[in-house]
Amino acid sequence: MTQRIEDYALIGDLQTAALVGRNGSIDWLCLPRFDSAACFAALLGDKDNGQWRIAPKGAGACTSRSYVGESLVLESVWETHTGTVRVTDFMPQRGEAPDIVRIVECVSGSVEMSASLRLRFDFGSIVPWVRRSDGHRVAVAGPDSVWLRSEPEVKTWGQQFTTHSAFTVGAGEKVSFILTWHPSHEPRPALVDPYEALADSLEDWEKWATHCRYEGQHRAAVMRSLITLKALIYAPTGGIVAAPTTSLPEDLGGVRNWDYRYCWLRDSTLVLGALLAAGYLQEAGAWRDWLLRAVAGDPADLQIMYGLGGERRLPEAELPWLSGYAGSSPVRVGNDAVKQLQLDVYGEVIDSLYVAREAGLTSKSHAWNLQLSLLGFLESKWREPDEGLWEVRGPRRHFVHSKVMTWVAADRTVRTLEADPSLHGDVARWRAMRDEVHQEVCDKGYDPVRNTFTQSYGSAELDAATLLIPRVGFLPADDPRVRGTIDAVQAELGHGRGGLVHRYTTGGPQVDGLPGSEGTFLACSFWLADALHMTGRTEEAKRLFEHLVSLCNDVGLLAEEYDPVAERQLGNFPQAFSHIGMVSTALTLYGEDAAG
Repeated sequence: MTQRIEDYALIGDLQTAALVGRNGSIDWLCLPRFDSAACFAALLGDKDNGQWRIAPKGAGACTSRSYVGESLVLESVWETHTGTVRVTDFMPQRGEAPDIVRIVECVSGSVEMSASLRLRFDFGSIVPWVRRSDGHRVAVAGPDSVWLRSEPEVKTWGQQFTTHSAFTVGAGEKVSFILTWHPSHEPRPALVDPYEALADSLEDWEKWATHCRYEGQHRAAVMRSLITLKALIYAPTGGIVAAPTTSLPEDLGGVRNWDYRYCWLRDSTLVLGALLAAGYLQEAGAWRDWLLRAVAGDPADLQIMYGLGGERRLPEAELPWLSGYAGSSPVRVGNDAVKQLQLDVYGEVIDSLYVAREAGLTSKSHAWNLQLSLLGFLESKWREPDEGLWEVRGPRRHFVHSKVMTWVAADRTVRTLEADPSLHGDVARWRAMRDEVHQEVCDKGYDPVRNTFTQSYGSAELDAATLLIPRVGFLPADDPRVRGTIDAVQAELGHGRGGLVHRYTTGGPQVDGLPGSEGTFLACSFWLADALHMTGRTEEAKRLFEHLVSLCNDVGLLAEEYDPVAERQLGNFPQAFSHIGMVSTALTLYGEDAAG
């Protein structure tokens, strides 16, 4: 039976991540990187597509679960009629190879346990050959090799391409399982001590958490969001994946299923702002450096997203052997949106470099020349239509948000030149461009009858991205057009009680080229809270923020979207964009008192 998206928790080692269900099953894991093929893909199919379950024999969902302190170490507790057992799941920060450690500890009484490991490489399509070696189980298929061991060793046998274990733990007894991946042509990596690894992981996370400067309301939710963002950073390069999953649906049973295991430029300014404001300068600097490496080259070749190391080729394909989460197909890997023209990303990159410079991050000698090159290209292209922020697969349009971010690109360059005359650049040229873009957006992107900015020039549809107009400084918050836009978005894109908003109207092929609909978009709902606060409606903003906090699952995680009718999360999970919103909106609402 399919678990809800919010029934999962996240564990990871800063290079990949796994999802652990309330029933004790790891149903998603890609090795060795976030964007590698999955060896557990039951999340998008069934148990025969790969999973690893440890739970009391015959038990269902755990009684309770939580992270240990401010860490990514998960504890799940089952209270049975014979006793209470706790399973601790985590991935140690990587040394030689990726490991998953699962520690079973009986808290009281005596509990009969059951474990089943179904390894299926290449997104659930390949059954490996399993054998014994030195008392361990080793599974091999092509380039992949996985070792399973238990301490102390428990009864293990193979049946129907599955490794089974059965054992009983009494009060105070522990059994640990360690799963280790490595390339099949290389020797087995050194064994990790599960209990030392646990102590080290907790120490590492607790030390990292002490750098957080946020001390305002809802600190626990903000801290969990920061930990989640940290978990989505690919440590070797500093790139941040949008989510560790692919194809979790925006529309249950529909086709709106995308691969989010890549790094989007659209997130760059918001990521930098959230990390810098919360005190995480090292992560912010690593992300800025990743950004500079990824976008280097011909400005005409700028992409909206890149791979973890800045890779450019992310071809989209469908995996027909996977039925999809709750029957939502197709399951996709790769993302063809990489080919789209989205002019707003030029503004987001330039704004990121501006934010980094203003925050005092060590400057890079080539960054200014790169910025001018990007702006020069944008100057020649901004009058063209594009696919816009939301990567619609319908026809290109003159999206208002894209034009606003074009204005941001010119504005930030002008500000920088005005503040630092030692930098070279034609400030009059960029000032003229800024003014021209501003005038056009106000003339063509604004509906004076409805008193609102629209999604694109001449359209009737609205777009929640226009809520960012006061935030980026395009117009002041007290401008009647800003207030009108907020009211219109609430009225036409809002979903009644709770204040959540859709990102745009999903009106079929003429709007985004796709059938079906989607849930309310959590990042946009955070943007609405920001906009309400900026226009003096702070109490309303706080009520909305409280509601958004209440939508987190029991361990503080948010997906991309929320269905307020079915009352469940939708889309890839956990979603960086949503957790960025949690951090930045908390800082916006609670002001200077929120920073310690």
